[in-house]
Amino acid sequence: MHMYRFSILCLLPPLLLTHPVLSQVTDSTIRKVYVQGAVNFRDLGGYATTDGHHVKWHVLYRSADISKLTAADLDTLRARHIFYDVDLRGTMESAKAPDKINPGTDYILCPAGSDSSNARMMQTMSMTRDGDSMMLAWYTNTAYLTARYQPFFQKLLILPNSDALLFHCTAGKDRTGIGAALLLYALGVPYETIKADYAATNYYRAQDNGRSLQLMVAQYHLNEGVARAMNSANGQYLDATFDALRKQYGSIDNYLQQQLGLDQPHLALLRQKFLE
Repeated sequence: MHMYRFSILCLLPPLLLTHPVLSQVTDSTIRKVYVQGAVNFRDLGGYATTDGHHVKWHVLYRSADISKLTAADLDTLRARHIFYDVDLRGTMESAKAPDKINPGTDYILCPAGSDSSNARMMQTMSMTRDGDSMMLAWYTNTAYLTARYQPFFQKLLILPNSDALLFHCTAGKDRTGIGAALLLYALGVPYETIKADYAATNYYRAQDNGRSLQLMVAQYHLNEGVARAMNSANGQYLDATFDALRKQYGSIDNYLQQQLGLDQPHLALLRQKFLE
């Protein structure tokens, strides 16, 4: 067992070997949802809050694209009572690769900003050699956050106690990462833990990122640094979003209340539903 764990850790980038992210790796056997047709599919349960509660297991899930789920995968979703699906992709992405979901699943598309942002990024990434600057520009753009995540939180507030909810985008990294960060913050999870959950995408997508990097360089002729930045869940990117929201609204709490409708009663309801 110790040799197996050591072999995994040797494959991880040094950036990931900080304590909060390391805990993500060691508990991946219970956090990761094993499906054939999707990557980065994991449970958000178990995280401790600042007041001593924990996020409930088997209720909140995040993932990458789920358009390739198999029949067995759908059985897994059914067994986990995942009957709410929040798709954070754009209209073109979702039309090209529709979600595979079980009959009766409550599906909602939250495409705000994705189509225009993706088009601009495609133009920019072929002309730049500074991938970090490009990603930071994307993460500091708060123009579409409210329209994208307000429906997400509305679904969370009405989620039946018997059901679970999955939210995802294409890579399960950027739009999903910000959504997970805002949700965990609203539940009272410390930012260090939130950032670790975000960065853990590097672990859960390790193989897929390697293939994606090769494809982006070989087929699309992107600069390797740009391609690497686009595939990375760099904690500085998430910092940039939170800093931009603080600058614009004074605090993350103000943003949640003023833009996402999470006043004290709604925040209390959210925590009642998803904490134990």
